[in-house]
Amino acid sequence: MGERTEERQLLKELPEGVEEELMFLHLRDMWAVDGLYYLGIEERFGTEAATEIDAFVWRVMGKIEARKLKKLLQLEGSDLEKMIRALKFSGWAMDLEDKEWEHHDDHVILRNVECRVQNTRKKDGLDVFPCKVVRFDFLRSFAKEFSEDIEVRCNQCPPDDLKGDFWCEWLFRMRD
Repeated sequence: MGERTEERQLLKELPEGVEEELMFLHLRDMWAVDGLYYLGIEERFGTEAATEIDAFVWRVMGKIEARKLKKLLQLEGSDLEKMIRALKFSGWAMDLEDKEWEHHDDHVILRNVECRVQNTRKKDGLDVFPCKVVRFDFLRSFAKEFSEDIEVRCNQCPPDDLKGDFWCEWLFRMRD
C-alpha cells in the first residue's frame, strides 16, 4: 500500500464516525458512476449491449476485488468462510442496504431485499434491470479467487420472476 501520508492525516482529523460515512459515500458514488455508464450505454446501444458490457466489467472486478481483499484482510486459504468474509467487505455487498445473510452448516445465502438500483429504475419509469448475468459473473469470479470448488447458485435475480419479498438470492457452498 502506498504511503498517502497527507490523505491519512486528513482522515485522522475527521470527527468520530465521519470516516465510515465517507467510505459509504464513496461506495454510493461508485455505484452512481456505474449506473450512469450503464444508462448511457443502454440509451445509445440498447439494454442487451449495456448488460453485456456491464457483465464483462463486473466479472473482471470480482477477480480484482477478491484478490485485493484477500491480501488486505490476510485471508489465506480456500474455504467458504474466508470467501464470505471477503465478500462482506466487497463494494457490492457492503452497499446493499437491506440485505440478509443466512449462515448454515454447509452453505450461506445472501438475499437483497430492497434493491436501490431496481427501485430507482422503477421510480424513474424504466424497465427492471436484468442484472442476473452481471451479478452472477461478479460473484463467480470473486469466489473463484478463493477456490474453484466454491459453487455460486442464483436462486432468484431479475429477469427471473420474483417469488417472495426480495429482489435476488444467492447461495454459496463448497462442491462435493
